[in-house]
Amino acid sequence: MQTLVIVAKRDTPQAVALAAEIQQRHPNLTVLADRALAHALNWPRIEDRELAARADLVVVLGGDGTLIYAARLLGGRNVPIIGVNLGSLGFMTEISVEELFIRLDDVLAGNFHVDSRMKLSCRLLRGGKVLIEDEILNDVVINKGALARIADHETSIDGVPITTYKSDGVILATPTGSTAYSLSAGGPIVHPSVDCTILSPICSHALTQRAIVVPADRTIRVTLKSETADTYLTLDGQTGHSLQGGDCIEVVRSPNRVGLVRNPRVAFFTILRQKLHWGER
Repeated sequence: MQTLVIVAKRDTPQAVALAAEIQQRHPNLTVLADRALAHALNWPRIEDRELAARADLVVVLGGDGTLIYAARLLGGRNVPIIGVNLGSLGFMTEISVEELFIRLDDVLAGNFHVDSRMKLSCRLLRGGKVLIEDEILNDVVINKGALARIADHETSIDGVPITTYKSDGVILATPTGSTAYSLSAGGPIVHPSVDCTILSPICSHALTQRAIVVPADRTIRVTLKSETADTYLTLDGQTGHSLQGGDCIEVVRSPNRVGLVRNPRVAFFTILRQKLHWGER
């Protein structure tokens, strides 16, 4: 590994100090930073595409939102990501600040394991034309705005009609995203090693319409049937797009994956127990 890229939570002095220390401790590496962090450190500012192309290793200093941003920055490149938790939840950012330099030394010495996380490929089609095409690590959310009424979401899997959800919206989540908005909407927690897509209606009008788990290689299509104003498509909580009646959202497993460096001292169920306070009264 020759080039290390640091992606940090914005306006976080701790992240700035840690980035400077990483560079000082590893003078033999080329250490680059995202534009906001580079500005704070007076480092050369490099475009996202070049950062993604040059990165051999990515260190995320922040929370899960920062890690999702880093994964999107990398595009389809499966570069190992070390997630250092400066946030509050940290389902994906498993490594504490105290462990950062120990784990970083392990990775640079080749002593590490990577969790391979699936992504979703999402397309927004309007009138048969592809308006947006993107890759998602966490979730695809179709949701109403503050003033929108309940909407009709006609849903099919591999062309087979499933139902029309009369609901506030629909969430299509990866196993990684199963502990995010999908969980709040009543969806299941899915181990990240299981490749699948979780389909969860948001506040469905019919109580029998529950979340379902679909094999990852199946194509799910959700068509917005009603002319509902103020309805949006949100991708990984990072980008939002206004929807119109007749718009179709098509989701299937992406051929690209995200590699997260494992913390050998922390298992997935350990994180659930800590973050969700299981076993506590």
